[in-house]
Amino acid sequence: MGLKEQFLEKWNRYFPGAELPLVFYYADEVDPAQAAPKAADWQCVICDLGRVRQGKSTAFDIDAIGCGGGRRYFGLSQEIRPNFEYFLSCGLAGEMEGIRFKKTPELVRKMQEYQPPFEAPGRYIVFKRWDKMNEDDQPVAVIFFAPPDVLSGLFAVANFEEATPFGVIAPSCSGCSAIVYYPIMESQSSHPRAVLGMFDTSARPCVPADVLSFAIPYAKFVNMINNMDESNLTSEAWIKMRERISRHRPGQAGD
Repeated sequence: MGLKEQFLEKWNRYFPGAELPLVFYYADEVDPAQAAPKAADWQCVICDLGRVRQGKSTAFDIDAIGCGGGRRYFGLSQEIRPNFEYFLSCGLAGEMEGIRFKKTPELVRKMQEYQPPFEAPGRYIVFKRWDKMNEDDQPVAVIFFAPPDVLSGLFAVANFEEATPFGVIAPSCSGCSAIVYYPIMESQSSHPRAVLGMFDTSARPCVPADVLSFAIPYAKFVNMINNMDESNLTSEAWIKMRERISRHRPGQAGD
């Protein structure tokens, strides 16, 4: 809880008025008031996170997620829709329209070799805004939804302790995998990196036009908090950015 307050103080100092991040973790039991209802139809889970960004902690089980990709990339299911390689590419004549994320079905099959499935360590995946955390929570990663000025500061701190230029990655992936799947994969690495995302055009209507995601494995994020007071955030250049961030008025999803 001391780290929670430490970050809130530094966030308000260096990013005044900017939206607080979310955290996620897994659990087998949750407060019934936090459990999301069963999904009635297809919906991108990024849209469902809108209420979490407003401060309502929410726990999702497999039935609460209306998208097969969300269930898979959250580790709650290993199922893949039939003919997924055609869905993600050119489609199948008379059967389905492809969404054209990849040029050919063969490329989709090859891409899947780089995305090994994982099994969630709990029945629920729980999302909370940072200020709603309590001392029993054990976050896996921290997720920012942020405009470019805020991202520039996070990017600088994420790379502050890195010898290589690659402290942040931007994989070609769905919105849900950019905030959960890839941060989990990075958290298991000996050299975890932050993940820039929300380039998925299916998910983008769920966030404002000027917002991307920036997800950070929790251990790396703790180092970032400890580095803030030595980083570029203390420079004269950042003072100008800080003033502009304080004047920023976020747009609405779908704008």
